[in-house]
Amino acid sequence: MHFITRERIHVDRIATAWAIRRFVDAAATFEFVPRTRDVSGADGIPFDLRGAELSHRHGRCTLEALIDKYEIADEALRRMARIVRAADLPQDDPVPAIAPGVLALFDGIRDGSETDDERLTRGFVVCDALYAYCRHTREAAAEL
Repeated sequence: MHFITRERIHVDRIATAWAIRRFVDAAATFEFVPRTRDVSGADGIPFDLRGAELSHRHGRCTLEALIDKYEIADEALRRMARIVRAADLPQDDPVPAIAPGVLALFDGIRDGSETDDERLTRGFVVCDALYAYCRHTREAAAEL
């Protein structure tokens, strides 16, 4: 599968790409395009782009839209998605205590990386760690 998203990826787009590779298609590829590019005729599945099915809707982030669309039944991933939403959209819901730290990590990845491929590589390490936290700690379940 080939997915298309905006360039200069950050929290939600990195976490969504990570979840695509981990839960949907391990061989998925990603294309990063300018915010203004019309992808309606592009050969790929758009995500976190205006009008895309996989995007923010009803106060939920793109990662949550992906979980719903592909019917991913993984409670740890749902907990992780709530943290990602809080980091990406902190003004929308009560923010779990971990969210500002997660946002800081992703800010550093975005600002300290030259390319989106580099952001994915670094971000996937953070996502692996965050997912492990959500799977193995009672604090993650209690906090959310």
